Amino acid sequence: MDISINQNAFPDPDPKPNKRRRKKSMVWEHFTIETVNADCVKANCNLCKKSFAYISGSKLAGTSHLKRHISMGICPVTRHNQQKDQLSIQAPPPPKPKISENGTSSNSPRKRHRAANGAVSIYSNGGNNWSHDLAKMIILHDYPLHMVEHAGFIDFTRNLQPQFNVSSVATVQEQIMGIYTREKHKVMDLLRVIPGRLNITVDVWTSDKSYESLAYVLLTGHFIDHDLKLQRRILNFIAVEFPDSDTALSEGIAACLTDWNVEEKLLTITLDRSYCSQKARENLRNLLPMKNSLTLNGQLVIDSCYARMLSSLAQDAIESMRVTIEKVRHSVKHVEPGEDRTIEESHNEIFVKLKQELQHPSTKRLKIDDVTKWDTTYHMLVAAYEVKDVLSKLEREDPDYKCRISEKEWEQVAILCSFLKLLFDAANVLTRPVYPTTNIFSSQVVDIHKEFTEAAATSSDPFRITLTKPLREKFMRYWESCNLVIAMAAVMDPRMKMDYVAFNSTRIYGEDAGTWVKIVNDSLHELFLQYVMHSHLGPAFAEEEAIDPLVKMEMPCQEDALLSSVDGLIDFDIDISDIMGESHTKLEIDQYLEESILPRVQEFDVLGWWRVNTYRYPTLSRMAFDVLSIPMSTTPTESVFDTRERKVDDYRSSLRPSTLDALFCAKDWLRYNTELPSSIVPAATAKTEFY
Repeated sequence: MDISINQNAFPDPDPKPNKRRRKKSMVWEHFTIETVNADCVKANCNLCKKSFAYISGSKLAGTSHLKRHISMGICPVTRHNQQKDQLSIQAPPPPKPKISENGTSSNSPRKRHRAANGAVSIYSNGGNNWSHDLAKMIILHDYPLHMVEHAGFIDFTRNLQPQFNVSSVATVQEQIMGIYTREKHKVMDLLRVIPGRLNITVDVWTSDKSYESLAYVLLTGHFIDHDLKLQRRILNFIAVEFPDSDTALSEGIAACLTDWNVEEKLLTITLDRSYCSQKARENLRNLLPMKNSLTLNGQLVIDSCYARMLSSLAQDAIESMRVTIEKVRHSVKHVEPGEDRTIEESHNEIFVKLKQELQHPSTKRLKIDDVTKWDTTYHMLVAAYEVKDVLSKLEREDPDYKCRISEKEWEQVAILCSFLKLLFDAANVLTRPVYPTTNIFSSQVVDIHKEFTEAAATSSDPFRITLTKPLREKFMRYWESCNLVIAMAAVMDPRMKMDYVAFNSTRIYGEDAGTWVKIVNDSLHELFLQYVMHSHLGPAFAEEEAIDPLVKMEMPCQEDALLSSVDGLIDFDIDISDIMGESHTKLEIDQYLEESILPRVQEFDVLGWWRVNTYRYPTLSRMAFDVLSIPMSTTPTESVFDTRERKVDDYRSSLRPSTLDALFCAKDWLRYNTELPSSIVPAATAKTEFY
């Protein structure tokens, strides 16, 4: 089909005055139009003479690729001119990078440049944005700092953008510390205005360097923010010398709390007894009452990590059937190997054929487990058990299959899987995108307690008894360390309250159930009384611009305070205030406990319920928010099923402690958009009274 082309659509290579509108794009200062034929017009670089498509047929290519040719230094002549300009404006001229044997290079000082021939780069440096983004990339992806000195990285960045001078390690460290400092101020402002208390978890890492008497402590804060939502932030990753001493851990934590100015806000500490001696745990327990009185004399220290407890139970259970599990593992490898292993296709073909003959309904894929993650072993056993009939027949059909698993062994695998499922479901709670509130753990822990107790007490199966008895003993040590916190959190769930505690106490403690219910009830009232007392000890609230609305409701007005000071009845007012406060306390908590429990629903926002009922229970809601934010686990979400010890590798161990702290903390902080509302003054020096 003949398409007529308007020749006027092509630019005249030799435009005549007043005949055509002058082109305004900067690229035409560096390019000349050349009409090749009626269907093709090209643009030629005036410097390197390279030709580029401009018009092809009826399509206009535009000028973006022409701009990049000049401004990004792709043109060899432009790049040469830029290098000459760089040398001429630097004094003294930078030395040529020296490439060492390990592939690193020393780097010249940073310099801002301008594109040659007056062309302004469309990729402007914008100050230190590139260096800032490079440091941010290193933080977020755990890249080594010295990557900026690798010859390959230098070549890559220079080819990508010659105007960018790669930073030195020292410069990257400065940028990292700058990011860390800015983000830390945001977190400090956030903690300054939280309406409740701060709960912290303590996770101890070790160094790959076994000769070092050094440990690394990861502190994470859990709290309810100004929007009454559950939040958590890493606070510190500190190096602790002589971690085996009884005081090193408590002293290190105390120093961090002082640095953050949150000593008076601390409510609970959660750690793991596996890396902490009894004396060290006692020192941490004593740390709470020293800082504030809302701690029930240190009873709110949880010295066993929920995730590690479950992991330890799972490992013990798996180890008790190590021989049988090894048979299952070899069977899986025989028919469904991992990606790192080849297999004769005939093995898998025979397995698939037998599965079809038996019309087996299983859809689970057999997959070799990762021995460092106990949940993968559980999934492997479940999938293998579903095809046990196929594997049993495979022994007769495939002469190469030597892993015979008896029917009794399969029965034991089924029993093991039933307990592993219990642990898996309990641990899976921690893998949610949002960290669960403390009440969620109540039913999980009680179910585990019930299952182990019944298996050990009522089962007639020797294998089941042998499997569960040591697991129950280990679980009971965990239960004793956290049962009070779990029970109090359950009471703060309006679907449970004391009815739930009483119901489970009968199953757990039998005849002693009444004693345990009284302990929980008394502890709740004691803690609540302390909250009421502290809610009236805040005269400086009147000076605070960002006052918690819950606290403001119970503040004495200035006129009342002035009247008391004038008439000389201060002691009388204090006594009346105490009596009224006590009466109000009993009325509020008892009113909540006496009201009917809510119906059980699957999706229930317990924090949302307390948010709605804040004005009905102004003091109890504060306590509820704090109790429901108590963390039960010290383990990060991605390591819930991990059985390995947490270690700092050799490279990170070689970094300065301040740099390592900045890398860990900043990576966590950058995941959040920590911005305070405009109504809250983000001043690190603002004075805040805390209830």
